[in-house]
Amino acid sequence: MAANQVLRAAGYDVHLLGAQNGDRPLCCGRTFLATGMVDKARTEAERTIAALKPYVEHGVPIVGLEPSCLLGMRDEFISMLPSGEAAELALNALLFEEFIAREIDAGRFKLNLKPLVQKRALLHGHCHQKAFAAMPAVQKALSLVPELKVEIIESSCCGMAGSFGYDAEHYQVSMQMAELSLLPALRSSPDALIVADGTSCRHQIHDGSQRHAIHVASLLARQLK
Repeated sequence: MAANQVLRAAGYDVHLLGAQNGDRPLCCGRTFLATGMVDKARTEAERTIAALKPYVEHGVPIVGLEPSCLLGMRDEFISMLPSGEAAELALNALLFEEFIAREIDAGRFKLNLKPLVQKRALLHGHCHQKAFAAMPAVQKALSLVPELKVEIIESSCCGMAGSFGYDAEHYQVSMQMAELSLLPALRSSPDALIVADGTSCRHQIHDGSQRHAIHVASLLARQLK
């Protein structure tokens, strides 16, 4: 809802893609891939590609919010379904911040935003954002907020890693990963805003520090005048 609000405020028409013909909601298949269920993941990819095909054919950007989901369309979809349709979708699939950064560079993106009470934000990058070099786009999107200083937390994986950290047998390893740099950085800056796009990352941050991180879309929507 926040992303929809932001994009519409910037003058874009937004279509929220739902289930087709009363079917269950669309899924990128990442949850199946994470547990080795490749055939089921491929089925989900086929459903998603079919639903997005009319928009891709007309050059409509496909904008996603969760890095592991959206970037799966640029990577795993092509590996599981090496077809022209998967490749065309990959070329049109952008993270929310990548779309904003592209439109800023083209001189098409304008938002009327108010400053935050907090003037400093700590940014934790999702592993897929780092792997796909998407962090500069996140920083550019956050630069739209007046007077906000953004600092990237130099960390590896938060430790949650999808469903990994939810398993009892992985819990100690998961928390040790979080304690390498992420959680200490949060403790050292108790007054800073925390920004993290990954759902699993935000869960880990809350569980490990009792603090709430927010998605870039939520931050921008909150600051709309």
